[in-house]
Amino acid sequence: MARIDLDDLIAFKTLAETHSFSAGARLIPISQSAFSRRIEKLEIALDAKLVERTTRRVTLTAVGRDFYRNISRIMSDLDHIVMGVKGVSDPIFNEVTVACVPSAVNYFASDVIRKFSKDYPNTRVKLVDSSSNDVLLSTARGDADFGVNFVGSLDPEVEFEPLLEEKFVVACLKDHAIARRSSVTWSEIAAFPYIGPGKESGNRLIIDQTLAAAGIKMNSLFETQHQTTMIGLVEAGLGIAVVPSMAMPRRDHPLLVSVPLTNPDISRVVGLIKKRGKPVEGVAKQLYSTFLEAISSD
Repeated sequence: MARIDLDDLIAFKTLAETHSFSAGARLIPISQSAFSRRIEKLEIALDAKLVERTTRRVTLTAVGRDFYRNISRIMSDLDHIVMGVKGVSDPIFNEVTVACVPSAVNYFASDVIRKFSKDYPNTRVKLVDSSSNDVLLSTARGDADFGVNFVGSLDPEVEFEPLLEEKFVVACLKDHAIARRSSVTWSEIAAFPYIGPGKESGNRLIIDQTLAAAGIKMNSLFETQHQTTMIGLVEAGLGIAVVPSMAMPRRDHPLLVSVPLTNPDISRVVGLIKKRGKPVEGVAKQLYSTFLEAISSD
């Protein structure tokens, strides 16, 4: 049996969750070179390649994904055992992992989780906020109990249950020239500095496909991957952005307002996804139902 150092397992688990050697090293914390040596030592001990290294991102191999799922469960059990030996009472009895696109977290998923936590105070909710593709992969692999996403309806690996259809709106400051308009068109907003989604954003694909069909092209002065960052740039006065209405703050926000966008209208369907053929069980099923109830009660 291979001799495996617990520190090496902790390093690998951290790398799997951050997808970055530099970020993982900072969390532990050790130097990046020492962190990298721990991963290499673990791969040698297991005689298996666990990660794929590129200049932009670290991804797990198929073996790495299976190993991560197994050690995560084992290390969680170990934490409970150690705390029990120390006589520390851990009130957490259950855990649910939900993968969710960032634009659905701040003002939708957070409200649902708040309600769920009141009913199930002893359940830890692990929220994996990531890109639409990563949410899809996490759910299809079984890393998450279920996901909240706007892609997946055509993917054979998951089942997609629609929650709602939401339109894209313009996010701008309350003192902006268009802030009091009942609606604006794409042609009208082209005159203002535009903060657009990056090329890897799932929302970018939705916007580009619709605008291409309408013969409209938007030139972004700023680009960012996540909707929450786009809204932050709008708050800083750098321009306007087009975001899903779910990503916008509530109406009492002191700085921002949303303006309906037309010609063409753009929308997306947000839904719950789960691994095909694998039912959502236990307390995860209760959180899944809470998401459904949140929409039906609106």
